[in-house]
Amino acid sequence: MPIFSYKAIDHEGTVVKGMIEEINLQAAIESISAAGLHMLNISQTSEYVVALKGLLARRQKIKREDIIEFANNLAVMLRAGVPILSGLTSIAQGMENKYFQSKIDNMAEMLEHGSSFSNAIKKHSDIFPNIFNHLVLIGEETGRLDKSLEDVAIHLQRMEDLAGAIKGALIYPTFALVTTFGAMMFWMLYVLPKIMDVFKSMQVTLPPITRGLLWTSEFVQKYKYPIFLLPVSIILIYKALRKYDKTRFYIDLMLLKMPIVKLIVYNKLLALYAEQMRILTVAGITIDRALEIVCDLMENDVFKRAIEIEREDITTGSRISDAMRKHWIFPPLVTRMVDIGEASGNLDEQYGYVGDYYLKKLHKVSQNMSKMIEPIVIGVIGFMFGIIIIGLMLPIYDLIAEINAG
Repeated sequence: MPIFSYKAIDHEGTVVKGMIEEINLQAAIESISAAGLHMLNISQTSEYVVALKGLLARRQKIKREDIIEFANNLAVMLRAGVPILSGLTSIAQGMENKYFQSKIDNMAEMLEHGSSFSNAIKKHSDIFPNIFNHLVLIGEETGRLDKSLEDVAIHLQRMEDLAGAIKGALIYPTFALVTTFGAMMFWMLYVLPKIMDVFKSMQVTLPPITRGLLWTSEFVQKYKYPIFLLPVSIILIYKALRKYDKTRFYIDLMLLKMPIVKLIVYNKLLALYAEQMRILTVAGITIDRALEIVCDLMENDVFKRAIEIEREDITTGSRISDAMRKHWIFPPLVTRMVDIGEASGNLDEQYGYVGDYYLKKLHKVSQNMSKMIEPIVIGVIGFMFGIIIIGLMLPIYDLIAEINAG
């Protein structure tokens, strides 16, 4: 169907611009008028122009902070009695991100045409997380949309804190790996060959360790481009293996068992699980439905399978804590807190406590990561350069001995 660009005035006298898809010009005018807008001008827009505008707008990535600000602002307006359509229009006008602004304008148009806010959010699932739509739908059903938006803003902020903690934990190891790899490649490509050329020119008999260094240097020089592409190849192979269920499960299991790495991955998944369960429990979603939603959101197949089995046990009458105790991924602290929540009726608070605990633990891991990685990095670098120094000093020692003997 053709797409029409229009400019109109709403009932408050505000100029509104937008696009609408209809079978013809007359149908577009009727739809816009039915929404209570007074037409100023309208014209058909080429699909290529629409696609180009969308492509240019997408360059402005919508960050989680933008969505948090949107949810907070809309919650405040609804609590103050501002109609949701007016709230969306007002937020869109003050939005700096033009791509996000276009999305909010589109949602406002959907509301003008009789759509619910939850359907408008679902239509834009590419920018709003799945849990956003679930909480908005519950807010509409309970008449507390402002409360649901406030809850989802708090939840997304906690997720942002979680992401920040993970990034902080990965900065030092990434830097250490890159610098170590770069230093070794520099030595192998530029320093060692020149020193080895000197030894060859002096016809020095090279000991085994020096011949090994010579062979390594020549190998690196010959295959330097494949070696530089090795990290990219590993990433591509990793992504390819994750496409298959069986290999993905064992990769995720390996990440949960690998030293140091598991401190980041495991704490992150426990914090994510607890926080998702907290917000869904607060929203009044049943436990089995909450586990189904959380299972879809988890990024680790080991956790996914455990949550699926946990959900099956609960639907057959098992207590939540008893179902969790069957799986090693849930530590005693988590099952104990959930057990207390079931007994006292404040399960959401206990999930909140667990989420806070593992989020703080992840922050602590990120702060101590350098202390954990530093001895390993120093040991590896020291061993490598120790081999290089010994390999270089032995021929020099032999050369000096020959000179003295001569």
